[in-house]
Amino acid sequence: MATASRTAETAPATRNARVFPPGFLWGTATAAYQIEGAAAEGGRTPSIWDTFSHTPGRTRNGDTGDVACDHYHRWREDLAIMADLGVGAYRFSVSWPRVQPGGSGPASREGLDFYSRLVDGLLAKGIQPVVTLYHWDLPQELEDAGGWPERATAERFAEYASLVAGALGDRVERWTTLNEPWCSAFLGYGSGVHAPGRTDQADALRAAHHLNLAHGLGTQALRAALPAGAQTSVTLNLHHVRPLTDGPADLDAARRIDGVANRVFTGPMLRGEYPDDVLRDTAHLTDWSFVEDGDLADIHQPLDFLGVNYYSPTLVSAASGPGTHNADGHGASDHSPWPGGDDVAFHRTPGETTAMGWTIDPSGMYDLLLRVRDDFPGVPVVITENGAAFDDYVDPEGRVLDPQRISYLHGHLAAVHRAIEAGADVRGYFLWSLLDNFEWGYGYSKRFGAVYVDYATGRRIPKESARWYAKVVRDGALPPEPGARA
Repeated sequence: MATASRTAETAPATRNARVFPPGFLWGTATAAYQIEGAAAEGGRTPSIWDTFSHTPGRTRNGDTGDVACDHYHRWREDLAIMADLGVGAYRFSVSWPRVQPGGSGPASREGLDFYSRLVDGLLAKGIQPVVTLYHWDLPQELEDAGGWPERATAERFAEYASLVAGALGDRVERWTTLNEPWCSAFLGYGSGVHAPGRTDQADALRAAHHLNLAHGLGTQALRAALPAGAQTSVTLNLHHVRPLTDGPADLDAARRIDGVANRVFTGPMLRGEYPDDVLRDTAHLTDWSFVEDGDLADIHQPLDFLGVNYYSPTLVSAASGPGTHNADGHGASDHSPWPGGDDVAFHRTPGETTAMGWTIDPSGMYDLLLRVRDDFPGVPVVITENGAAFDDYVDPEGRVLDPQRISYLHGHLAAVHRAIEAGADVRGYFLWSLLDNFEWGYGYSKRFGAVYVDYATGRRIPKESARWYAKVVRDGALPPEPGARA
């Protein structure tokens, strides 16, 4: 695979290509528990995902992240793959229990050294490290003390942020506090399909608030420890919620789901307040007395950019009977991840789907980016995750041909380009994911990677989409759609 340039700086000669702005940041992304393995090495203690995945019936085939992609031992090989892709940045998460075993007290020197070597290796190859502090691997001891529904967890997170910033802040310029707090709160404590597997909607709302607080306190801790010029952010999996019809009941269902999907986070983080309708919609579950004086000011910290993850839109209607939340694409459960949305029905959106059963709809990406443009002017956006799972396999010639993924990426990058032309301030795009990996409750049954991983041997095989993406990165432009006339 040819080595490619790091940012979009020159227009390619490709006819009819969509050229991205100069300096547009091209990257790829992973998460610690999904790829690292080495679950009990270097002083690392269990996270909630270790406990959850080792609990019978929680993950497909009983899969765990004990070994995963063995990135902990094979990181140099993975950096070489990234360099071959030509990406300008790598978004990875730090394992909290690896660098601070138990979630409190001093840092583990061995744990920090692993990430320090990783950062140095990236910089040596001209790749910017982008650190996510929390991608769902809460130390089990903190869950035993109450987890995210407890205020103390947010306070511990700020201490952890200070430790990591102190160790890596001299070389890392871009920082993200949390990845997808919606999943942490509502899949972890509401529907129970993610760790820690609890099913209490009031606790899920408490968790959402304390994740918001963790972001605010963590941002303050980062800024206190980092040099001037460092950038801080949060990554949200903003849902593009559409009503099934334009009828008043369906419009109201979309409003309610939008409240607990998006505005319960963007309200306090970007406006300094919880939306009144969200408080009303959930008043039968909690009185929100856990929001203390000063919390909203702590949460409402200026962002250098907002990370946005997008995969598929959400289609809802008012339910004639009990809501059908199991059709929302987040995993089967008898419990809803949507507090206050028990009488909302979720529908499969029309069109082709990925191996996750998620509809392929780039228009949702476009619409979502324009909403961020309109709702939060002046806040730059980076697409921190976008990608698709398909049933990839190695053919007799040793290749992994994945034209569906190439088509998916082409459509979504075209949507990003259209949004930029319409005035959305999008500064970069991170392909999810670099490697096939442990896909949470789905175990190793879903492959999102641009690089195929043979889990039995650890062998890495770049897929055809990796080569396609490398060309996009090199040219800083999206070529005509595969099969289309130039």
